[in-house]
Amino acid sequence: MNTIISGQLIDIKNKRIYPAEIQIAGKKIISVKEVVSAPDNFLLPGFVDAHVHVESSMLVPSEFARLAVCHGTVGTISDPHEIGNVLGVKGVEYMIENGKKVNFKFYFGAPSCVPATTFETAGAEIDLEDVKYLLAKPEIVYLAEMMNWPGVLFKDELVWAKIAAAQAVGKPVDGHAPGLRGEQAEQYIAAGISTDHECFTKAEALDKLKHGMKILIREGSAAKNFDALISLLQDNSDRIMFCSDDKHPDNLVEGHINLLVKRALAEGYDLYDILKAACINPVEHYGMNIGLLREGDPADFIKIDNLTDFNILETWINGVRVAEDGQTKIQPVPVKVVNNFNINFKNKNDFDLPLSGNKIQVMEALDGQLITNLLEFDAALVDNEFQTNTENDILKIAVINRYSESPVALGYIKNIGLKEGALASSVGHDSHNIVVVGVNSDAMAKAANLIIKYKGGVSAVSKTEEQFLALPVAGIMSDGDGYEVAEAYSKIDAFAKTLGTPLQSPFMTLSFMALLVIPRAKMSDKGFFDGEKFEFIDVFVQAG
Repeated sequence: MNTIISGQLIDIKNKRIYPAEIQIAGKKIISVKEVVSAPDNFLLPGFVDAHVHVESSMLVPSEFARLAVCHGTVGTISDPHEIGNVLGVKGVEYMIENGKKVNFKFYFGAPSCVPATTFETAGAEIDLEDVKYLLAKPEIVYLAEMMNWPGVLFKDELVWAKIAAAQAVGKPVDGHAPGLRGEQAEQYIAAGISTDHECFTKAEALDKLKHGMKILIREGSAAKNFDALISLLQDNSDRIMFCSDDKHPDNLVEGHINLLVKRALAEGYDLYDILKAACINPVEHYGMNIGLLREGDPADFIKIDNLTDFNILETWINGVRVAEDGQTKIQPVPVKVVNNFNINFKNKNDFDLPLSGNKIQVMEALDGQLITNLLEFDAALVDNEFQTNTENDILKIAVINRYSESPVALGYIKNIGLKEGALASSVGHDSHNIVVVGVNSDAMAKAANLIIKYKGGVSAVSKTEEQFLALPVAGIMSDGDGYEVAEAYSKIDAFAKTLGTPLQSPFMTLSFMALLVIPRAKMSDKGFFDGEKFEFIDVFVQAG
């Protein structure tokens, strides 16, 4: 039996809206017919997240899909390098396998940089032969973000071989080059890098657009570049896409790509330009088998109430209604647990950081950004029994190798804002070692040991209370119901804020303090790192 859906069809390519009937047979649209009249609701292609790490939602793909469809998302371009860093190729295949269990269009990439750098300990490696193996899979549609831009510029043989492997099978290569400008950006793009989601200024994005790159406007839980980049849409609508990159579960419950669409509309940008970025451009760039409301297309589309509020009434994928009035119709599926966690509990003195110079170098976190600053202070500021200074917001940060026993790496961080206790997470991009920030060694040990006990999660501890969210799948994802995980995450996030942190998303910010490929100061399990010089640096220095 065929299904007929009526409404005001938004024809994005031809920039017109007309009353229409869509006839669906099985998974396909068999006809799109203009009619004299139709209901006042609007029909349009579904939204696509052009770059996301599903793992960062703390949900497996099947649970991510259950939440995302409520916001009109029908597909994602998903980079599985988070689980790749933990479990290698087996982790990537885990994501593909789990994603196939639900009616949602996951398209994955072959991770290009696992491990991300040689300056940290990962749980696995994805080498050239692994990349070729993954690229041969139909579910793998691109080479995921090439973070090793120095390797591109300096003709690293392995880096170029991975790019060539993608080109040989006709699959695009994603970029990752924050702050790269001018001649270096031109060289990077000329190597075959087609996109970048890391631009944090309009000038940088324009520089990359000039040399033929496509720009993804990112608005995630930690990195928020919409305000800086949305004006690019006006003159570059064919080469702009929307993405979240990293989306925590509580934020995913609130919204997804639909929120970027609403914001752009509210700021007066052209409806058709916005929908090209949200619906059309990712499908065409990556060759996704996602319908665009044409005869013969898969029946993937959404129904909204009006062009002002843009509320999602229904989401359809492969001719099946998967969400209605904000409620998911995708049923939960059994989740297999896989992991790689091999360390013992830590002692309080593992987090001691005795002073050894008259100056300290300090990482400064920036709310809403992945980049950090490198600051210097008098060591006397932290010369007390806790080796921190909450009044000046100078706390200790630790990164713990979770794959094998080794000394805890320690340094200093500013702008986390804790007045008591500690926060810890085994979501620590990209290698997913344990990241801990705290006001003293005792609190840091307690927060870290909660994660070690359960082989993954996020924790927050005060003088009198401990809260924990378990992430048993690779130490970065829950095996539970997405809505329940979101509620539990909201609870621990609120508790973290009672400890003094002003950060909008403290655990997401924490997870990026170990991301060495984003400048400037970061911490790996091997030590304090300068992301501009790409070398380890001292926490303590002797000046004067």
